[in-house]
Amino acid sequence: MLPSLSDQRFLITGGTGSFGQTMVARLLAAGAGEVRILSRDEAKQDDLRRRLRDDRVRFYVGDVRDADSVGKAVRGVGYVFHAAALKQVPSCEFFPIEAIRTNVLGSANVIDACERHEVRSAVFLSTDKAVQPINAMGMSKALMEKVAQAHARNNPTAATNVSCVRYGNVMYSRGSVIPLFIEQIKAGEPITVTEPRMTRFLMSLSDSVDLVEHAFTHATPGDIFIRKASASTVADLGEALCNLFGAPFKMNILGIRHGEKMAETLASREELERATDFGDFFRVAIDSRDLNYSLYTDEGELEREAIFDFDSNNAPRLSVPEVEALLLTLPEVRGQLAAAGRPFEPVAAA
Repeated sequence: MLPSLSDQRFLITGGTGSFGQTMVARLLAAGAGEVRILSRDEAKQDDLRRRLRDDRVRFYVGDVRDADSVGKAVRGVGYVFHAAALKQVPSCEFFPIEAIRTNVLGSANVIDACERHEVRSAVFLSTDKAVQPINAMGMSKALMEKVAQAHARNNPTAATNVSCVRYGNVMYSRGSVIPLFIEQIKAGEPITVTEPRMTRFLMSLSDSVDLVEHAFTHATPGDIFIRKASASTVADLGEALCNLFGAPFKMNILGIRHGEKMAETLASREELERATDFGDFFRVAIDSRDLNYSLYTDEGELEREAIFDFDSNNAPRLSVPEVEALLLTLPEVRGQLAAAGRPFEPVAAA
């Protein structure tokens, strides 16, 4: 993690969400001098304020769409985590302009404010849906990545180091299907599944925060850090939860929703051709060439080893028992099991 946190100020946009709350807790535990939260929902801010009761946390009501409110929150901050976004795929399909205003233009406001106030480092949170996107949410997140990289490419001496992280489904985060499945299982209802064969990456919130911390300490401007993850079918995820709660596995199949894919992609083959593999993650460096392409020549091998997308179909596939073990690393799932009187073997946190 970052050194000498006691005299450092941090800002988390969208800080009342799942990622933000986890990052706030980590920063406070590590001794951060001040943690600011910028978000629109004052009710969620009040809930978090009452729960934390820590005067090192300061709350700013505002919207990343409004450059003035972003600037006021950023002033005097050294490090920024940009998590504010519209994330629901179906709603972004119906309101794509709203996705652009928040995910693209709002992100540009954050970059401008960081540069204006000489923030040292800003990490922007992206998603697997930004790779080969077919929905408005993914397209807007892909453009967010491009905005961040364009800043690095066009401002090589900028005061702010802007980088991105990209990861797949975070289990039990806002919008995760897991809480819904648990609610349905406890009510004795079939779980509602759009398409049982659909595959998704599964990772813990802790893993996503680890990736962001790594980017803060290791990223160069324009980098994209991509967290590797195992995958599961939606049906196997549902079956694993039913097994943990001792319920019969029953599904109500709804059909694929607006903008959904059968599989998600964390890294395209074009990105992997220039990526560095660090074991748990990939680092995709920015293409720093300018528009004078005639100055460059490609003297590499004409025949390259075949590289494929890293997607949830060819990623390591978890079996139902492996999904059960992964679910048991989540405090929320263990809490739900305990409340339901279901025995489970303790599992070390991921």
